[in-house]
Amino acid sequence: MPRSQPRSNHHPRRAILHAAVPAAMLALTAAIPGSAFAQEATPPASEIGVLETAPELVECEVPELGEMPTVEGAVAYQIVPEESATRYRVAEELATVGVTEAVGETRAMLGAILLGEDGLPVPCSRFDVDLRTLQSDSARRDNYLYQNTLQTETFPLATFVLRGVEGLDGPLVEGEETTFTLLGDLTLKDATRLVAWETTATLEGETLTGTAVTEFEMPEFAIEPPRVQIVVSLDETVRLEIDLSARRAS
Repeated sequence: MPRSQPRSNHHPRRAILHAAVPAAMLALTAAIPGSAFAQEATPPASEIGVLETAPELVECEVPELGEMPTVEGAVAYQIVPEESATRYRVAEELATVGVTEAVGETRAMLGAILLGEDGLPVPCSRFDVDLRTLQSDSARRDNYLYQNTLQTETFPLATFVLRGVEGLDGPLVEGEETTFTLLGDLTLKDATRLVAWETTATLEGETLTGTAVTEFEMPEFAIEPPRVQIVVSLDETVRLEIDLSARRAS
């Protein structure tokens, strides 16, 4: 997948927004009948992150926040917030301590992941993260993030709507970790971009666990880097990670 600027996963000053899937934050819900993605219709994404060239993806109506419609033949796995996590990490240089990493975390997520009759994630599933609950080791940093960087009173949620999957040709094998790529629309503030997530998932009995990783540049989501005296410099690359635990809905 062509990208405007190639990225390295080992950038020494990588800004990381690691999504840990809390309870009031992740809402993965399905909005259309059926479940399978057309694997051959989605060209492989060469890297995680914002895609400059959009592949052919499923069109659908985005479900409302917290809504989980019934999809015939699909199985829902509800997020377990206390066993999941969302966090960010931002590489920065501070006048007082030098090069360091800012880490903020939340467990505010809502939703469920639906797997169709073919065992694949149901397209147009959705998750939401409540950005107002992100906390780091600095109340000053958090307040600046809320009021300026993310403007959380106006834009309280980060939302991801699943549009496609690649590298997953069949259902998850019981007890085996599987790696694939999820494609979907990520909305931060008032900007929505198509992003690719490197994903691992394991299904064991009634529990689905996994991680998802993506990254983006702050300007891609109209995020203004902090401009305060204490911050000497800041890498504008943001890395998002989701650690997920979900259980089959009764």
